[in-house]
Amino acid sequence: MKKIAVKTLSAAMIVTLTGCASIVSKSSWPVSIQSNPAGAKCVVTNNKGVAIQSGETPMMVTVDSGSGFFSKGRYSVSCNKDGFDPGRSELSAHMNGWYWGNILLGGVIGLLIVDPATGAMWKMDDTLMVPLSPTVVAKPPAPAAAGAKEPEVKTAGIRLVTL
Repeated sequence: MKKIAVKTLSAAMIVTLTGCASIVSKSSWPVSIQSNPAGAKCVVTNNKGVAIQSGETPMMVTVDSGSGFFSKGRYSVSCNKDGFDPGRSELSAHMNGWYWGNILLGGVIGLLIVDPATGAMWKMDDTLMVPLSPTVVAKPPAPAAAGAKEPEVKTAGIRLVTL
């Protein structure tokens, strides 16, 4: 009888002292960084402005979904490619559906301590697209043809003619 009580108590402690999202989910997520067109050189920086990874698209990065107690992970991805204006996209975590499982399984400790502390209450998207626009180069005005006269300009009744 004592063994059954110990097993039951152990199971109850596991359920009440852990978070549902921490058990079923994770706190680091792989994210595919894409650009259009591919082949852009990209840098991923965290919310403190520190570069955490760089590479060429398409590329995979693994990022933490949490950034402290009850704080979601936020990242900036900047990409460059010759012939294109620089592109930038934001990557931000959103609420993990498993976090709400604490109401049934993880209890108050999982809801208020474990999942917020581990970052498992947040989830990252699988893919981030960084758009790149072609660089537009302004063309200088065409030179006047040799021997051509400039047009006459009339202002306030005065006729100006350029020679």
